[in-house]
Amino acid sequence: MNSDSWKRYNAEGSKRVVVTKQLPGSLWLKRLVDADCRVDVCTSTDVLGVDEIRNAIGTRCDAVLGQLTEDWNDALFAALKSASGKAFSNVAVGYDNVDVEAASRHGIPVGNTPGVLTETTAQMAVALTFAAARCIGEAERFLRAGKFNGWLMTLFLGELLWRKTVGVIGAGRIGSAYARMMVEGHKTNLIYYSPHPNPNLEDDIAAYADFLVSRGQEPVFCTRAETLEDVLRQADCVSLHAVLDKSTHHLINAERLALMKENAILVNTSRGPLIDEVALVEHLRKHPNFRAALDVFEDEPELKPGLSELDNVVIVPHIASATRWTREGMATLAASNVSGILLGYPVWNKPDVSPFLEDNPPMASPSIINAKALGLTSFEK
Repeated sequence: MNSDSWKRYNAEGSKRVVVTKQLPGSLWLKRLVDADCRVDVCTSTDVLGVDEIRNAIGTRCDAVLGQLTEDWNDALFAALKSASGKAFSNVAVGYDNVDVEAASRHGIPVGNTPGVLTETTAQMAVALTFAAARCIGEAERFLRAGKFNGWLMTLFLGELLWRKTVGVIGAGRIGSAYARMMVEGHKTNLIYYSPHPNPNLEDDIAAYADFLVSRGQEPVFCTRAETLEDVLRQADCVSLHAVLDKSTHHLINAERLALMKENAILVNTSRGPLIDEVALVEHLRKHPNFRAALDVFEDEPELKPGLSELDNVVIVPHIASATRWTREGMATLAASNVSGILLGYPVWNKPDVSPFLEDNPPMASPSIINAKALGLTSFEK
């Protein structure tokens, strides 16, 4: 391990935790120090490869806080286990970069960080939706280039999404939050596709529709589509919030893009490989009134050829969860996951993880994905 790229905290700690990237805030570090951990933090901004992480783990490592940009495969979990490792946590809510089955085979609990990204990520999806709809990126580039010569009736005509139909693919926490923001804020109708119905979302929108009627206004509607294709055909804007796995890789491909409206908007704040990026580039070229807004990319951080050259796409560098509160919360939850395991605490069994963001958190690990597979004890109080 190159000492120039690492910083050590609490050098006298009896346990050793490796943190593969610098994290915001200080509460996460306090959690580990309070658990008597020596903490080695990588200060490089480069993505660590498998060999580099294995080298950092070394011959003795009790736990690791890793990043979604890293490939946590069987080899790494084997290395962690042989170094007497007892826990790993992804500093992310998603864990498509983690071979959870391999971790379970090696007896390593795997944590993630749900509950603190919901509104933040949904807000970014809304921001990207309107940035695309109103040609914000293109207009800003035009202005900065000194091309603005005065107001024109035909300058950067976008799409009005008021009372239009919004489509959501994946109605989990973030997808539902996005849907509510669009429906309640802009009186859109909602059509969603999800493996399971979301009665809470449907009830909320029905209640909002009743409120609108009580005020003499037209109601809004919520429909759960039978197929993904139904959403693509009907929606004026489609936002992706599905998890990434083998079944959702290239969920949006050339054939499905062809089903969408000529002036539709496609938003992705989930995972890049949900979209066939080559097919998207081609579709954007052929359909100049079609727009996309992307926070994530198929070969991140690389973009498929031609994507960055197109005016009808808004692109930002994977910042959907980038608010101070959220990123500090993610770090704190990840640290609480491993400190809880190292201290022998049970696993939290409630959906609300906010108590772990306070000064006196529960004596539990907030979110362990494979707790059931490992037979870990649940928190009881």
